Amino acid sequence: MKKISFVLVAAAFMMLTSCGLGTTGATSTGSTTQTTAANNGTADVLGSVLSAVAGGSTLGNVLQSVLGLDKITKANLIGTWTYSQPGCAFTSQELLAQAGGEAVAAGIKSKLQPTFQKVGISSSNTSITFNQDGTFAAKIAGKSWSGKYTFDENNYKITLQGLILSINCYAKKNSDGIGLLFEASKLLTILQTMTALSGNTAAQTIGDLSKNYDGLRIGFDYKK
Repeated sequence: MKKISFVLVAAAFMMLTSCGLGTTGATSTGSTTQTTAANNGTADVLGSVLSAVAGGSTLGNVLQSVLGLDKITKANLIGTWTYSQPGCAFTSQELLAQAGGEAVAAGIKSKLQPTFQKVGISSSNTSITFNQDGTFAAKIAGKSWSGKYTFDENNYKITLQGLILSINCYAKKNSDGIGLLFEASKLLTILQTMTALSGNTAAQTIGDLSKNYDGLRIGFDYKK
């Protein structure tokens, strides 16, 4: 984490200085004043970046909004997890930036919340257990689903194979748990199979999100 923080600070400093905001050596009084003001502005902006990184807020949000940025291992998955809220992430930092950043990611979760509530998903009836032996047992809206799973750490992809349903998802490490995220069409398949979802506004919401945001993965955030 410290290594990532250092890289972000260094990148911010290089970006600011490359734009001429950190140059010195003006020869006239007017240009000296402008240079001083520019340097002060640079210090303010860089100070804000340093503060955000040191506090972990900006870095933490980015890590949780982009798949694969914070590496997750099979060991991180083992245990029983309880649904906490809708989850989402983008497949790259560039796509997150194009969408509008972490604020948009938070807004997407807010849009999914009433959808999940409508089909009966809650912390009391939705959970998943990953066992060391490669088996899993899940409940979605109270309906049981179990089978075997494999985890590709290089691509953070989980393959869930069960009698009711076999499907792929992507694992994400959160500050307080994990996220299991799907392509929109796959999430719809799960909801249609495991819940009372039919041709209603819930399906339309998920479909609209997938159309509006490239590289978006949506699903469930879990806590232990």
